[in-house]
Amino acid sequence: MSFGSDSTKCCHWKSVSGIVLSGICSVLAITIAAIALIPASNPSSVHAAKLIFQEDETPEPKEPVLAAASGDGLTAIEAFDFKGLECEMYAAEPDVGNIVAIHRDYKGKMFVCETYRQGKSIEDNRNHSYWLDDDLQAQTVQDRIDYILKHHPEAKQTYTQFDDRIRVLADNDGDGKADITKVFANRFNDLEMGTGAGVLSYRDNVYYTCIPHLFKLNDTDGDMVSDSREKLSSGYGVRFAFRGHDSHGLIVGPDGRLYFSIGDRGYDIAPNMRDPASGAVFRCELDGSNLEVVATGLRNPQELAFDEYGNLFTGDNNSDGGDQARWTYVVPGGDTGWRMYFQYLGDRGPWNRELMWDDKNEDKPAYIIPCIKNISDGPSGLEYYPGTGFDDNAEGRPSVDERGRDWLNSPCRRIYILQTTTEDCGEHSVFLGRERREPTGRERQLLSSER
Repeated sequence: MSFGSDSTKCCHWKSVSGIVLSGICSVLAITIAAIALIPASNPSSVHAAKLIFQEDETPEPKEPVLAAASGDGLTAIEAFDFKGLECEMYAAEPDVGNIVAIHRDYKGKMFVCETYRQGKSIEDNRNHSYWLDDDLQAQTVQDRIDYILKHHPEAKQTYTQFDDRIRVLADNDGDGKADITKVFANRFNDLEMGTGAGVLSYRDNVYYTCIPHLFKLNDTDGDMVSDSREKLSSGYGVRFAFRGHDSHGLIVGPDGRLYFSIGDRGYDIAPNMRDPASGAVFRCELDGSNLEVVATGLRNPQELAFDEYGNLFTGDNNSDGGDQARWTYVVPGGDTGWRMYFQYLGDRGPWNRELMWDDKNEDKPAYIIPCIKNISDGPSGLEYYPGTGFDDNAEGRPSVDERGRDWLNSPCRRIYILQTTTEDCGEHSVFLGRERREPTGRERQLLSSER
């Protein structure tokens, strides 16, 4: 069940070789280390046209003020134990700021998602219980716009004051540090927009996920500034749910198609492509056509990675309700069981009552795709590792980066490197962030317990 046209090997745990969940540690710096199904040409255009609050009503955002240069980035590096490997700082404020995601293209340019709207228009139901009923009832992006304006008529001005943007960095002299920084694209500040959380440069196009749209941008004159901006599809992010459960995970699959994910903010892209209560993985052609849902029932699959056999994996976040995060095989047509409204049941409803998340529970509902392993606490970044940069101990093994429960204050806490055999999912080594310590007994148990 892989995505490569010539793949003949079915998925098993041993085939998760070479996947690196390498987490984006936004610590006021980018650190580059030696650890180093429903065809439609654009089915969402009808829905996009229905939005009452249109882009031409959106005011120009304020220019963000980046912090002055400081030693915070180097201090953050010192808080990690890289076990003999070296880590250097590539760029820091004021050249870059508020980092959400990064992508380095084959020409050496570094594309960075920056956000300046957190807590100013990027909202979270935990801070707005008064609109929870409205959020749970929302079926379309327009429904979300309507209830925002019902509760906050001033939102047309206040929610659009700041923008998310794409920055591009380059190291022209080859010293390992960025010496060029430019804003590649900005003004992603429509009232209904979420966090710009995914960027991918591929074949001279830059793809960008910013709820409710999937964008394709292009720099036609080579000045490192976007000249064109096209919406390939729209309708992502029906609900607010939790902050960070946005659209992200851009990657080109072995079939040459574009894959990306969304958290449990839901989607309403076409009459036969809607689910307001679930996270999902999508794919489409590079021009946005033939968009389809690959898998659903996810909570917040931030990134995606293919192994060498064409199998697709993600790390899905736990709900802070006693459950654990999940290393998940993304099966075409699969449903892993999560629904957004479980979050608002004290015990998380069937998610916990039936232990739908537990890798050891053999009595799960039969309709769901079970996870491979419970691992980490807030998995974020994900990258495929081809075996050309790390030492031999890392080759053929996934690394899991976790943010921790307090993700705003602990963007990157630790990185696990795991054994990947059917008999053992044992801990190989741990890079510890913010504090240097060995894993706790519970962490070792999760890492080394046999299925």
